[in-house]
Amino acid sequence: DTDRALVLLEEYCKKLRKPEEQQLKKAIRKVMGIFKSSLFQALLGSFTKKATRYGTTSHSSLPAAAACDVLGCPKD
Repeated sequence: DTDRALVLLEEYCKKLRKPEEQQLKKAIRKVMGIFKSSLFQALLGSFTKKATRYGTTSHSSLPAAAACDVLGCPKD
């Protein structure tokens, strides 16, 4: 779940204090910004709907649902 991932990333960022860790911290903050973006949320919602349509609702099945949408998997 995206909210949980954001919480974990934020907690991890707080631990990055050394100068050599600042580049990683900056990259993680970029990822967090992407997770918070309306585009990402819309795509995630679309994948969730597709996973439900194909009868799979686990998070690991979301990429499969997206692939089926792009590749045109047969419908039951």
